[in-house]
Amino acid sequence: MEVSHAIRRFLPFLLLCLALAWPCAPARAQFVAGISVDIAPPPLPIYAEPPLPEDGYVFIPGYWAWAPSGFYWVPGTWVLPPAPGLYWTPGYWAFVDGVYVWYAGYWGPTVGYYGGVDYGFGYFGTGYDGGYWQDGVFFYNGAVHNFGRVRVAHSYRRDVSDRHARMSFAGGERGTGARPGPDEERAAQEPHRPPRSVQMQHETQAATIRTAPAAVNHGRPPVAATQKPATFTGPGITSARPAPHPPAPPHPAGGAAPQGQGHGGGGAPPPGGHGSEPEHH
Repeated sequence: MEVSHAIRRFLPFLLLCLALAWPCAPARAQFVAGISVDIAPPPLPIYAEPPLPEDGYVFIPGYWAWAPSGFYWVPGTWVLPPAPGLYWTPGYWAFVDGVYVWYAGYWGPTVGYYGGVDYGFGYFGTGYDGGYWQDGVFFYNGAVHNFGRVRVAHSYRRDVSDRHARMSFAGGERGTGARPGPDEERAAQEPHRPPRSVQMQHETQAATIRTAPAAVNHGRPPVAATQKPATFTGPGITSARPAPHPPAPPHPAGGAAPQGQGHGGGGAPPPGGHGSEPEHH
């Protein structure tokens, strides 16, 4: 059922208040924003990852959010996890009962279901191939992330294939056909944490970027990703680039991920134990 205009307008503010009031409150279901609209979100833009600002940060891919004026782009950005050992499961749009519903992202011990949407940067539709936690330390996949000039203490390299599938929602005739697999169903039962307050601030302030609305950027936001949350000018900004032509097909939906992709708990260590020698950048 479609949410009223008033609820849609003030819901982001209410969610921000909840996130600030209970930043560490666990839950055993995915955090649902409750926003539903009758317009499909635009295809995902293609953009490069800004340089890592500091060892320990993880990259949160960008997404289309909803405002009373329509869809606007929330740039991808680097964020510190709320605690070691936690992974980010991206939010996603899904076509349900004739409307597009937003299911918000969350932090948890494993990566859960995110609609089969290929966000890139390790989130290729199923699981996560951007890195893994071990003994409280995050190991980065150097084939996925841009370290820039930061010296990363722990990394490995596993090549992955990002097909740049640009579908931004699940279900319907034009969305992904993904369904939660066993690992994702188990992840849904684990304790979750909501987005950090800095992530909510990042989303709220992104709505003020003049070029953020889809009606303005036509699916190619000039501010596609940022090095720091809620910082939309200066160095560390990347813009969207043209989509490949013709668009590549998505990863197989609802089944096993392509080889070397889709590790539910975050990228498992490379074959042979703890992987190759750490890469330093």
